[in-house]
Amino acid sequence: MELIAALRAEHELIEAVAGSLRTYVARRPAGGADPGDLARFLAFFDRFTGGFHHAREEEVLMPALVREAGVPGDRGPLAVMLADHREMAALRRRLAELAAGSEWSGDERAEVEALAVAFSRHLWAHIDAENTVLFPEAERVLRRAGVPELAGRAITADEAAAEADGRALVALYPPMEDREAIRGEGCVVCPAYLERCAGIEREWWAEQQWEEFHSHLE
Repeated sequence: MELIAALRAEHELIEAVAGSLRTYVARRPAGGADPGDLARFLAFFDRFTGGFHHAREEEVLMPALVREAGVPGDRGPLAVMLADHREMAALRRRLAELAAGSEWSGDERAEVEALAVAFSRHLWAHIDAENTVLFPEAERVLRRAGVPELAGRAITADEAAAEADGRALVALYPPMEDREAIRGEGCVVCPAYLERCAGIEREWWAEQQWEEFHSHLE
């Protein structure tokens, strides 16, 4: 499915820019980063990640899953993904409040560092959940419902400019590798598993899918 393939490809840039943000925040106190570049990071996450990428997930993919495939929208994976979008937007808004100043106090610097860590780890976990659980299962249930493709939309000029600037930021601030971030495949790695979501099988699978699953084990 072209839309899901495009969303998956966009994840590569989005997660790289999150790592680049971590490098930027680490370099800035010593004067190794332009104070104005924080606004560029925020523009990328607002216009490209939120305005283009998340918008197509929320306005095209997720409604189609509810409407055409009959999956629940008020609980399970879709509810978790939507909540993630809202939580990450809240972190970005707080970063934006701190971006206005050219210099940070000690407390502000500590908050920016904590926000960058929280935002990047939240985003990476979200991407892992979509790439390894939501997207593969979405393709299966939509094909089963007779939906081979979904219509997306063209990127706007502002969104394309933000995407290009994201690539420039990655080149300027090579993404930091966070060895303490929890990454992985499947529901069990997702922070919401068994807390806000019972897992894709329990939330989405119908009797037929369970029968097919058990037949593969025989």
